[in-house]
Amino acid sequence: MRNTLDRIRHAILFELIGLIFLIGGGTILTGFDASSLGVVGVVASLIATGWNFVYNLMFDRAMLRWRGSIIKTHRIRALHALLFEAGLLVILLPFVAWVLGLTLWEAFLFDAAIAVFYVIYGYAYNWAYDRVFPPPEARARAVRTAR
Repeated sequence: MRNTLDRIRHAILFELIGLIFLIGGGTILTGFDASSLGVVGVVASLIATGWNFVYNLMFDRAMLRWRGSIIKTHRIRALHALLFEAGLLVILLPFVAWVLGLTLWEAFLFDAAIAVFYVIYGYAYNWAYDRVFPPPEARARAVRTAR
């Protein structure tokens, strides 16, 4: 399993890269001003960072219990990303509606579009992160197979 420092690095990098995409791309695609998207992005990022840490810890513990390993298949990665975004969407919906001056339905649609982006981004980011910073179990497996 990953240690606390690795989980912190994972969460911070994820949120920083995501903010760049959200503010830059969001301004171009939605017409919302960068400062409003920046407020939404920074607050959402802070909440998501905490959620990311807790969620990934719970998910890894569940995987260890159910599968005996934290190595994720493509299906498990997809489920992991979808469940993370669903939880975050529920948490952030009222805040997004308030800051952007949207109805709850409009905020839901906006949040859903952002969630779709983050599901794809989360899948790609976590795949890349596992390649750049493999978990201890994957490193041990690679050593065993190399022998």
